[in-house]
Amino acid sequence: MSASPSLLATLDYAVLQQCMHCGMCLPTCPTYDETKRERHSPRGRIALMRAVADGDLQASRAFAEEMYYCLGCLACESACPAGVDYGSLFETARAEVERVGSAATPQRSFWRWLTLRHLFLKPGLLRAVGQGLRLYQRSGAEAAVRKSGLLRLLPASLQRLEPQTPTIAAAFSSDLISPQERPVGATLRRVALLTGCVQDLVFPDINRDTVDVLLANGCEVFTPPVQPCCGSLHAHNGDLAAARELARRQLDLFPVDELDALITNAGGCGSHLKKYAHLLAEDPAYAARARAWDAKVQDIHQFLLATGCRPPTAGCGESRVTYHESCHLCHGQKITRQPRDLLRLIPGLVLEELTESTWCCGSAGIYNITQPEQSAKLLQRKLDHLANTGAPTVATANPGCHLQLQNGLAAAPGHPCQSVAHPVTLLARAYRAESPS
Repeated sequence: MSASPSLLATLDYAVLQQCMHCGMCLPTCPTYDETKRERHSPRGRIALMRAVADGDLQASRAFAEEMYYCLGCLACESACPAGVDYGSLFETARAEVERVGSAATPQRSFWRWLTLRHLFLKPGLLRAVGQGLRLYQRSGAEAAVRKSGLLRLLPASLQRLEPQTPTIAAAFSSDLISPQERPVGATLRRVALLTGCVQDLVFPDINRDTVDVLLANGCEVFTPPVQPCCGSLHAHNGDLAAARELARRQLDLFPVDELDALITNAGGCGSHLKKYAHLLAEDPAYAARARAWDAKVQDIHQFLLATGCRPPTAGCGESRVTYHESCHLCHGQKITRQPRDLLRLIPGLVLEELTESTWCCGSAGIYNITQPEQSAKLLQRKLDHLANTGAPTVATANPGCHLQLQNGLAAAPGHPCQSVAHPVTLLARAYRAESPS
């Protein structure tokens, strides 16, 4: 254990004191709802963080387990009347856990080194791994291995994870999107698209759909071909140094001053991308640029509604849809009305409201990997609510949620909902249906 001051002690103490212990957050917290234990609530976790900051408690393994049992869904922030910045406290607490090494094991350290420090720091390497996985899947090798029974030789944890392996797309974003694309008519705005990392490998079609929707609304779109990870995965898992490095790379890649907006279509990424100014506040070379960046980052739904999205004149091929809200889109970015309003613009599409639409689906970054039991319970709760809508399609705006719901529905044959789509994908389909060209 390190004897130097806790990272929590470096925070403005007013942030730690802001919690009034009123309990408004308790009914909104999925882990407290599951256990009814105070320490599993936002209020309880903040009390633990404050004790660590005060030096009354060590950032022990028990503290680490509590911080990583938290989903980081930020539902507590939406419920909090005092405006507690739980997200910053949460990320700092996890960073302290990693600093002192209280959660470290050889296996955990290896996987963090491989993923956070290599794969998700090096976009070229991540793409190379994606291409290898794509070959493995499309050659029939994956199906043969599954059929052979060889997977039974794997450790139980890997056997559980293997079916959740995402299908790598046939082409990445740079294969589908030119670095610069202009609308057919007048150019009203110049924007850039942030393609993401998981989105780029698994859902590049959503990035293509996003560009098409922007073009249909008079935007010239600038899309650098190979973009780094935004850093949200690192920040949420206690590696703030890597998160800062990735933020600097993003700032170096985009001509922020020449753009009207920087567009993100992933709820989790967008929430982090809007906080570069906070992340780089102490960096004299990047602080001002980060503030300019934050001012221009906009979620695609937010941008389209603010600039006057053109209603399509044709339908999207769907008659009914429901909407699951990404935690970091609704709680982190406070964007909840705009995706619904975009869906309602599509002729002939009926939006069925989803019970507990803002309740976490259990994906929460890598929560479905680190806390599989709790994640599975949250997923089943979501699937039950989806079934009650009767809608054949659920729309959601985050790749983690998309994968979680997709895997859950694939494992539930006969479920009335069998399709997952991004709201922008449905809008893009409607625009394309207007004219065969």
